[in-house]
Amino acid sequence: MSVLISQIMSRRVVTVEMDDRLEVAKEIFDNVAFNHLLVVDDNNLLQGVLSQRDLAHALSPNLGTAAEYVRDTETLQKRIHQVMSHDPVTTGPNMDLKTASRLILQHGIGCLPVLENNQIVGIVTWKDLLRSFSCD
Repeated sequence: MSVLISQIMSRRVVTVEMDDRLEVAKEIFDNVAFNHLLVVDDNNLLQGVLSQRDLAHALSPNLGTAAEYVRDTETLQKRIHQVMSHDPVTTGPNMDLKTASRLILQHGIGCLPVLENNQIVGIVTWKDLLRSFSCD
């Protein structure tokens, strides 16, 4: 019997809104141990994914250093929708791990939001998949 996404996904999902500023995402990432935020619209429907890597690419490398200028701190004022990955690849809770792994590899992504009836029910990352395979 194959393992399903619902058995390994994280049900605790943190979302941000498309018009939130990058400073909101930075604050979250600075205080938690995960690497992906799901981006939702006003109806709480998934619109994108913001990874820590997306955030790092969008922010000035001088932010928080002695070389920081006003223009560096202004990068925190960008909107999340400007830097997020749009139209994310998703999965359902009943997908098996091998199929989900293929999706992650095929698309070169780090996570799959898990949707059921267009509602976010969880998230699964490449680390979750690897952990599950290594525990077999």
